[in-house]
Amino acid sequence: QVQLVESGGGLVQPGGSLRLSCAASGSIFSIDAMGWYRQAPGKQRELVAGITRGGSTNYADSVKGRFTISSDNAKNTVYLQMNSLKSEDTAVYYCNAARIPTPHARYDYWGQGTQVTVSS
Repeated sequence: QVQLVESGGGLVQPGGSLRLSCAASGSIFSIDAMGWYRQAPGKQRELVAGITRGGSTNYADSVKGRFTISSDNAKNTVYLQMNSLKSEDTAVYYCNAARIPTPHARYDYWGQGTQVTVSS
């Protein structure tokens, strides 16, 4: 099992910045990738950014150039630095950890979510 605890959400004005943190514990040796997803009211959960064990990253087109995902392996923590925030970034952000033992198998673990609200 993997436990994920997020922090860093809050209210920010358009154009502002926030940094989300996700601390992992438990069977972290089994994690192959981590990422941040978000879900706005009335919308499906979507991938925002991901990072693999090897350090490869990927981003949703809507956040490229504004958000940066990074990891601190010594602290078992993944970060999402969000700059130039827009109102459409408002959502609950969820940390995800994935165990991918085979190309056709995936096991997901989720944090409790943290609210990010971008508003003036």
